[in-house]
Amino acid sequence: MKTWFAILMMLIPGFAMADVVDDIAAALRSGNARSVSVYFADMVDLKVLEQENVYSKAQAELILKDFFAKHPVKGFTVVHKSALKNDSQFAIGTLETGAGKYRVHYLIKLSGGKMTVTQLRIEPSDG
Repeated sequence: MKTWFAILMMLIPGFAMADVVDDIAAALRSGNARSVSVYFADMVDLKVLEQENVYSKAQAELILKDFFAKHPVKGFTVVHKSALKNDSQFAIGTLETGAGKYRVHYLIKLSGGKMTVTQLRIEPSDG
């Protein structure tokens, strides 16, 4: 019985990680910066168009809020998500807005027992 419990406990973080990728996608789809920032780490490597730096969680939320105000979200689709490796995972998607399409990349890492976004990039789409 202890063996099954140990196996189950090793599998749970992987399932939780996959759920977070989808939860972040749903937050992006909503176009609500507050919903997205819930997943931010304390410091986030953020690039939104030409604005790029490492920001506090609060600063990153404000930058994202400004982007969403200028680019109302119509939809978000995950195009690719990586496998869980070394307690991290990334996803790439397409954000469709009233101002055009953008390529979105986000990296999540396990830190302190919680999955957080450590990097978020929103760049003009090539196509």
